[in-house]
Amino acid sequence: MAKILTAGTAAPEFTLHVTPAKTMSLSEFRGKPVVIAFYPADWSPTCGDEMGLLNEALPELRKLNAELLGISVDGSWCHAAFAQNRHLNFPLLSDFEPKGAVAKKYGSYSDQAGLCERSLFVIDKNGVIAWSYLSPMKENPGADGILKALKNLSK
Repeated sequence: MAKILTAGTAAPEFTLHVTPAKTMSLSEFRGKPVVIAFYPADWSPTCGDEMGLLNEALPELRKLNAELLGISVDGSWCHAAFAQNRHLNFPLLSDFEPKGAVAKKYGSYSDQAGLCERSLFVIDKNGVIAWSYLSPMKENPGADGILKALKNLSK
């Protein structure tokens, strides 16, 4: 398993494609908490369950003023089809080329498997990682840790 970045570390900046023509940068969200969910692949059963659960938790995340971003090495066309199929209401960013470059910065890339490890990061309004979690690949980590970390930020 990877060794991901931990709390207290500055979150590495990135710009990734949301669609083939549109990019999104972490810095766009400065001033509010950001949740990043790295996941292996759009159409895998566990990833579908995880992204669906995070989509259901989205209203709670937004009550805590947080934004949610999903990131995998799948391309933006694949992300678009997956998001539409699953009715996802948050952006999926493509870490496709160079493959896994952003995941590598966060320690969330498996060279052996050639994809993102399943990991979660809560980044505070100043761009510092407040909480991170590396999940076993075949387990949906749920949203409890994310919600707890976000509530701790608002204290």
